[in-house]
Amino acid sequence: MSDLKFDVVNLEGPKRYFSAITPQTLGHAYLFAGPPGVGKKTFGRRLAQSLLCTHSKSGVLGYDGTCASCALFGAGENARHPDFFEHEGVLKIGDRDVAAGFAGGDDLTARDVVRQLSMRSYSGGRRVLMLGDVDFASPPAANALLKFLEEPPRDVVMLLTTAVPGRLLSTIRSRLVEVRFGLLHESHVREILLAMGRSQSEAELGAALGGGSVTQALAALEGEEESLRAQVARWFFESVGGRSPEQTWATRETLEEGLQTVKTLVRDWAVLSRESGKHLLMRDYAESLAKLPALDDRATVSILAKIGDAQRLARTNVSPAMVGEIVRMAITKAG
Repeated sequence: MSDLKFDVVNLEGPKRYFSAITPQTLGHAYLFAGPPGVGKKTFGRRLAQSLLCTHSKSGVLGYDGTCASCALFGAGENARHPDFFEHEGVLKIGDRDVAAGFAGGDDLTARDVVRQLSMRSYSGGRRVLMLGDVDFASPPAANALLKFLEEPPRDVVMLLTTAVPGRLLSTIRSRLVEVRFGLLHESHVREILLAMGRSQSEAELGAALGGGSVTQALAALEGEEESLRAQVARWFFESVGGRSPEQTWATRETLEEGLQTVKTLVRDWAVLSRESGKHLLMRDYAESLAKLPALDDRATVSILAKIGDAQRLARTNVSPAMVGEIVRMAITKAG
């Protein structure tokens, strides 16, 4: 890939995985799973550009940035590659007629996607579809996509991204190759913030407060008092202090991210119980964490095990409020 590039920060695991794939071994559908703000959709766009780049290569990863296909990807927000389509959020079910070619919009339905993917490629090669933060408005909407996955058209690659893979139907998930994305290193969050036009001081602060997520870093910089991160932190400290929080953050949409925030706070609590706050992930809460009683190894393992149980329950139909209560009881006992 010496003459080609793949412009993403870090993400070495996914890059190694796709670097070992050839056009002959490429699957028809992949699930990029991991926390919000770690680069899943960015990686998907670069992979799509790689797959549609006309530069000759033995693998599937990398693009030259100069071919006619890459020029369309380089057009920024106005980019409209006829063989690449990206949709974010919920897919509904519907039967309305649509024009030929990839076409999106808030009213896109699962059947629209399946119908469009059955059409021929504009360039005569592959077509790539990316469903970012995918969710389904109803079981029929999910089943419409399942039919595509059971008998996928030739030369179509589907990329799905999610922070909550457990919410996908098991029949859909079983037909996807899952690629895991972990939290970013602080230096990589800083690099991404700088590339987004943030000042050096903003990038340093955002990276320190982001906990490995660009999404959380931006929320911290924008001072969102009522952000999910702030709500969960307030709930956490009230719970550890033995108080019953008046408000809960736990909903079906926020459960996975909220549990990850609690897990990070517990991790920082344990770190501060043994050493200075130099290696904290949520440094803006260092003062509050330092006021908590020391957390020993046994308590740390017990709480993290309860959070793990809660994360597994979050992928089922158990009430989000009940999941939150399980975690609240675990951290209240430790306080």
